Amino acid sequence: MPIKPPHLSITITLLIYAACTPQQPTQVPTREHLDSFNGQQAFQDAAYQVSLGPRTPGSAAHTATAEWIAASLAEAGWTVENQETSEAGKPVRNIIARWGEGRPWVLLGAHYDTRFYADRDAQESRWQEAVPGANDGASGVAVLLELARTIPAVPEAELNPGQIWLVFFDAEDNGNIMGWEWLLGSQAFVRQLGAQKPDAVVIADMVGDADLELYLEKNSHPELAADIWQIAADLGYAHLFIPEEKHRLLDDHVPFQRVGIPAVDIIDFDYPYWHTTRDTLDKISPYSLEVVGETLLAWLMSEAGSQ
Repeated sequence: MPIKPPHLSITITLLIYAACTPQQPTQVPTREHLDSFNGQQAFQDAAYQVSLGPRTPGSAAHTATAEWIAASLAEAGWTVENQETSEAGKPVRNIIARWGEGRPWVLLGAHYDTRFYADRDAQESRWQEAVPGANDGASGVAVLLELARTIPAVPEAELNPGQIWLVFFDAEDNGNIMGWEWLLGSQAFVRQLGAQKPDAVVIADMVGDADLELYLEKNSHPELAADIWQIAADLGYAHLFIPEEKHRLLDDHVPFQRVGIPAVDIIDFDYPYWHTTRDTLDKISPYSLEVVGETLLAWLMSEAGSQ
């Protein structure tokens, strides 16, 4: 991996976070700049989520996160809907934010729940603990929230999609646990779409890894993925958005692909702390969040975003 530029402010933020506990949430992040995607701001959003504790379905932290996401979106000027339903016998609360109208209709998604059990932890004694979810959960949410603040500042003529939706999916991460399945939130969302469907869907999942490597995912729509990876290369991020296929994954893009909606999964699945108790804030980076956020924003402003 190429050496990333040092960030003194990252170190300071991590030192501040080290003093926090799940019982003492950090202050709700406030927005400082409106002119571009801000990786530091996104990192603060991730830190706030982690400070609430694991956002497992049914927990107080899960509810607090959902309320905070909805309030943050409304404050940024988006039209917000809480989609409360059930899937496979489990309650689901997806949060939907809308901007603009007409076509093309682009949907960006991320899941906000975390896993009940750290069942890939190196220490078997910790398998019953919940996953902190700094990368697997908080990072994708953080990127979408910062886009929610950034997009309204972009002149309307520079955004190619007529309509942008940001969707925060619930209950993605608890498959292979008795009584649960994967992707409950996105399955419920797709089931309730009806005849009107988005033209393109992009999922951001585990995008904050400090050692970021984003390979093409094999279940993703190839042409749509190629467009986004080319945008990243044009921005100078070809060493992070690697144009080679590697993994075939079951993620929130798959329910869309199954019904013929072009969908892409942006994910670093080589993240070594996946589903462990070590998926903590010190493993993610403002730089990685900014790379992904800048790429998505540039895609929305490009010809690719209008397809």
